[in-house]
Parts: sequence; structure tokens; C-alpha cells
Amino acid sequence: MTAYRSFREQSLHYFIRPHDALPEGPIESPAAWRGPDIAKQQDEWMVVLTDDEIAELGAAHDALKADGVPLDAVARDNFALPTLSGKIAGWRDEIRNGRGFVMVRGLPVAAWGPDKAAYVYWGIGHHLGLPGAQNPADELLGHVVDYGEEKDNPVVRRYRTTGHIDFHCDAADAVGLLCLHTAKSGGQSRIVSSVAIFNAIQKQRPDLVARLFEPFMLDRRDEQGEGESPFFPIPPCRHSDANGLQTFYHSEYFRSADRHDDVTIDTAAMELLDLYDSLCLSPELQLDMWLEQGDMQFISNHTVVHSRTAYEDWPERERKRHLLRLWLSFEDTGG
Repeated sequence: MTAYRSFREQSLHYFIRPHDALPEGPIESPAAWRGPDIAKQQDEWMVVLTDDEIAELGAAHDALKADGVPLDAVARDNFALPTLSGKIAGWRDEIRNGRGFVMVRGLPVAAWGPDKAAYVYWGIGHHLGLPGAQNPADELLGHVVDYGEEKDNPVVRRYRTTGHIDFHCDAADAVGLLCLHTAKSGGQSRIVSSVAIFNAIQKQRPDLVARLFEPFMLDRRDEQGEGESPFFPIPPCRHSDANGLQTFYHSEYFRSADRHDDVTIDTAAMELLDLYDSLCLSPELQLDMWLEQGDMQFISNHTVVHSRTAYEDWPERERKRHLLRLWLSFEDTGG
């Protein structure tokens, strides 16, 4: 038995979002933050690892490596964090039930090297939730690095280029990024509360709210399995008393679905995409972060949308901007 979910298992889990009824008014929640306000509270969402915590992480790695345990056999039970595990449980609660994100600073990537840092990062992921594969090839740790692919290719995964990445969610309860190397310039992380965006839409265009809870066609970007449709329907929003508002948003993949003959984006859907995108870009809602080497950013894909600015890379291969991406499921449905 593997200690991670397959891409299919993880996606199915993520998209099972209970829905009772449309919200009757603005949603009051710790996740309904606004960028300028939350930026002033950095001491609450920025966690700096202590020397003792770094030593504990290193010891967990060394013990498993000494026993020859490969990455895909790491689990919460064998990656022992007797002290730090309790603190990580607090991060998980904040991601699931609080503001929806945490930044953890101080993993000694330069001293440890990328292999040890990646192994430890994977172990931390098991204490946060259950890691899962990020594509049908079951890639466990995604390498966010420039592969020199065409930015204007309609099916290229944007993280494989230096270009701008539009605001979106990933098909997992949470996504993590570990910074191994920064860019020469650019590459800024931007996040926005999808709950705050919903409240803004409800205020500005209440006539479009119901369309958020109806299906949009999502382009599979040629990653469908044999016999599967190249797109599938998914409502951006679901709402329930148990889980509140849960949003999956991916403007680029919603828009590119119309490249298929059987897909037409209706007028209300297009107006909603345009409005949602404009709200994502609002300085009143955005929170910008610069990930430094050793930073780990963990974000809810139910209450936060994320983006990245374009960047200029270093010419030397060993200095290229390089992040490791981790997708996580939480134990029960609903994130």
C-alpha cells in the first residue's frame, strides 16, 4: 500500500464538496481576509523554524535514510516529529478552518542540499495531510522550474515556463511550495481569498452569484485518460453548513475549454470569469509574498486562489529558480 494518493484518487476526493444551498448574504469567516489588512498581521501567518525544530526534522530524515526508506514509503508514522508534530497540527487547522494559508521560514536548504530538503518537505507533508500525485504520471513532488517550453502553447503547464501564471486553484485540498532557489528577478507569489472575492461579487453583481454554483467546463489540457472526454463539468463554488464556501477556480482552464467543438461559454459565464479575474487583480484583495530560499508556503485550495508573476531567470543552470510543489489531501471529505 502506498503512503500517498494517486492523481485520480486525490482529484475525486477534492471535488467531493458538499452543497446545501446558496449563501444568503456575505460570508463572515477568518478566510474572508483582504490583502492590505492581512499583510499587517504577518507575525500571525509567518512561522520561523527554531534550531531545535530544524534539528528534529534533520533527525527524522537521517533515521529513515539510515534504514534505506525511499521517499514513497515515508509516512506520518515513520517520519517521527515528537515535538513539531503538534505545531504542524496547528498549521493544518489554520489552513482548513482559519485564514487558509501559512508561511514557514527557515528550512536550511543551502546546508542540507536539495535531496535532503525535498525528503524532509515530503515528511512534513505527511504530518499536514496525505500527499498525492500531481498528474496522471503520478509525479509526487512537482518541480516548478523553467523547462524552456512555449509560453503561448495552449496545453503547456504554466509552471514549466517563466511566464505569468493566472490565479487558480489546484485539484487538492492544499498546495505547498518549497523554495530551493529564487529567480534573478520576479516570480512573486500572489494570493487572494476566494471568500472575499465571493463577497465582492455578491455586492457588485448579485445577478451572477447563482452562476458560480452551476457547472463550467474545465479543459483537461490533453491529460485525459484513454476514452475520457478532454473536458469535464465542475461548478466553481459549493456551500454547506459543515464546510462553508468551497471554491475551485481556474480561469485559464475554464476559458480554454472552448477550443473543443462541443464547448461554448455562455454570456453569464464569460461575464463572471472577467469579473472574477479583475477582482483577483485588485490591490484591495491581493497579498503578495516573496518566497526566499527555505520558505515553505501552504495554501488551501478551497478558500484561496494563487498566482505567480513572470520572472527573469539566472543563466547558470545550478542557480535557476526552482520550487518544489506538494499537493495534500486532508483526511475527511470537504477539506
